[in-house]
Amino acid sequence: MNKFAYIISAHRSAVIPKSGAFSQLHIHELAAPVIQKVLKSANISKNSVTELIMSNAVGAGGNPARLAALAANLPERVGGLTIDRQCAGGLDAIWLAAQMIMSGIHDVIIAGGSESASRRPIRLAINPNGGEPETYIRPNFTGLKGRDPDMVVSAAKIANSEKITRNAQEEWAIKSHQKALVTDFNEEIVPIQKQKIDSFTRNLTKKTCARAAILEGSITSATTAVDSDAAAFCLIVSEKIARNYPNAFRIQIGSSCASTPDEPVKATLEAMNNVLDVTKINPNSLKVIEIMEAYSAQAIIAATAHNFNISKINIGGGALARGHPIGASGAILAVRLFHELKKTGGAGLATIAAAGGLGSALILTNLHS
Repeated sequence: MNKFAYIISAHRSAVIPKSGAFSQLHIHELAAPVIQKVLKSANISKNSVTELIMSNAVGAGGNPARLAALAANLPERVGGLTIDRQCAGGLDAIWLAAQMIMSGIHDVIIAGGSESASRRPIRLAINPNGGEPETYIRPNFTGLKGRDPDMVVSAAKIANSEKITRNAQEEWAIKSHQKALVTDFNEEIVPIQKQKIDSFTRNLTKKTCARAAILEGSITSATTAVDSDAAAFCLIVSEKIARNYPNAFRIQIGSSCASTPDEPVKATLEAMNNVLDVTKINPNSLKVIEIMEAYSAQAIIAATAHNFNISKINIGGGALARGHPIGASGAILAVRLFHELKKTGGAGLATIAAAGGLGSALILTNLHS
C-alpha cells in the first residue's frame, strides 16, 4: 500500500478552438505527443508505465485511451482506460490514478484527457418505430424531465439567482485574457502542428464584450468558453519514485460530487468543501487556485465561496482565455496547478463543474515543503 500518490511531470498541448489548427487530428493523435513528453520530462522509461487513464467526452467511443497508448508507443500490455465524466473527467482521471497508485498495485500511471470538438462524430439515435434515425448533439445528462437544461441555460439561471451581472461576468473574462497574455506557457505546452500558444487568447475589451452575442440571459459569447481541441496529461507515481524529484507534488485529496442536476456549480462547491474539510487546509493559505471557467458566472460563484485570495486564482488566466476541450479541461487545470506550484511551493486547489450536476476538486501539496 502507498499512503499517497504524486505528480512528477505534467504537460499539455496548446488549446485550439474548434475547426482550427488541430482540426485534422484525432484525439489519440493529440494525446500521444503529450504522453511522450510527460515521460521524457521526468526521465521515466515507458516500460515503467502500467496504466493510462484518459478522459474523453465527445468522441466516438471504442476506448480511445487504448489508441492513445499505442500511438504513444507505450508497452502493448498497457490497456488504457477511458472515462467520461464530461468536463470533470480529466481531473477525475488523475484522482482515479492516484487511488490506483495508493492501492500498491501500480507505481507509474499516466492520466489526463484528450478532446477534439473538431472531430466529434455526428450522432444518430435509432428510431424504435422503424423511422429514420434522429440526429442529436449531446446525450441526456439526467433523463429527468425539465431538469436537463443546456449548460448555458443552467449558467444563466444561477447567474440570475446569485445576482451576478453581465458587467461582473465581462470583467472576469477580460481579466482572464489579460493574465493569459502575460503568462509564459512555454514550459508546459508541447508543440503539436507547430502550435505553441493558446490561439484564442486576445486583448478582450469592454467594447468587444458589448458587441458579444447574448446566448441566454446575462450569458454572452464573451463570458463563455469556446469549444476546443487539446490534450493534457500528468505522470503519477508512488513515493519511492517521487522522493527523487524536487518538483514532486502530493495528490493530497480528491473529491467527486453530485448535486442538483441542473446547477452543476453546486456540486463544485461541495467538492471544494470536502477536500478542504478533510485536509484542514485554510483556504487563505492556498498558493494557487485553478477554477474552471466554462462560464464567468460559475467561476465567480466558485471563487467567492471561501473568500479565496483573488490574486491566487487562475494566475495564468483560465478557460475563457483558452477554450474548453471538454474531456481535457480538468487535466489542463491540474497541469496549470502543477506548473504554478513549482514557482510558489505550498498547496494548491483545482476545481471544475460538469454537466448533469457534477463537480470535482483536487488538492496538491509539495512533497518537499
